[in-house]
Amino acid sequence: MKLDLAWHNRRQLMSAENQETDLYRPLNVTNDVNGTTCILFYATNFSLTINQLYLNLTDLTFMHQHVDTSLSNCSDSSAVLSLKYINPMNSTIKSLEIRFLMTNKFYKGSARNWFTLDFVHIQQDNRSLAKFNVTDISGPAEYSFHCQLVGTGYHQGITLIPDGDEAGDWHIDISEFQIQAFNVENNKFAYASDCTTFFTPAIWMGLVTSLVLLLILTYGIHMITNLTTNSRFDDPKGPALSVPQTE
Repeated sequence: MKLDLAWHNRRQLMSAENQETDLYRPLNVTNDVNGTTCILFYATNFSLTINQLYLNLTDLTFMHQHVDTSLSNCSDSSAVLSLKYINPMNSTIKSLEIRFLMTNKFYKGSARNWFTLDFVHIQQDNRSLAKFNVTDISGPAEYSFHCQLVGTGYHQGITLIPDGDEAGDWHIDISEFQIQAFNVENNKFAYASDCTTFFTPAIWMGLVTSLVLLLILTYGIHMITNLTTNSRFDDPKGPALSVPQTE
C-alpha cells in the first residue's frame, strides 16, 4: 500500500534545470488526442547490462532519439513511457523495450494529487518480462521528479528492486534521472521533487561523530574541573609513617 505521501515534506524542491545547460533536450511523448506533450524524460546516462553485455542507450534515447515511443500512452490517471529499440548498438539483441509505468492519484491526507512511478519493465526479444518494483519515486502531480542516481545497485539514490529471476539478470544505471508524466506545460520540466533528503547518510554520520567528540570534550572538562591541588600547608610527601615500638 502506498503511503499517504505527506512524508514528502522532507524532500527538497528544486527548480527545473535550464534547458540551455543540458547536454541535450529531454525526450518528449505527445498525446495522441490533442498532440500536446504529456511525458518528459531526461538522463545524462541511461545504460543497461545483461550477461556482461553493456548497452549505453543515452545517445539513442536523447541525442539522436532513435527510439520508438509509439506504444507510450497518457491519461489523467496513468501514463506509460515505452522506449523500444531495434538491434540497439548493433548487439545480439534484436528488440528491446523498456517501460516506465506511472499513476496519478488523489490522497485525502494531503488533499492533492500525487504521481508515482510504480514499475519498470524490460522486454528483450521473446524472453520473459523482467519486472522491477519502485518504491520512492513520487511527487505532487504538478511537479516532475529528479534523482541523481537511479538503478539496481544499492549505492543508487533510488533502487529498482528486481521482481523474479528474469529481472535479476539485468543491471540498470540512470544518472541525473528526471521524469514528468502529468501536467506538462510548454514542453519544459516543472519544479522537481528531489530524492535527496535533508538528512543524508553523510549528514547523519557527521552528526554522530560530532556528538561523540562533544561527549569526549565534556568528560575531559568535567575531569579537569574536579582536579584538586595541595595547599601550601600540605606535605607533598604525605604524612610521616608511624612505626610502633616494641620491646
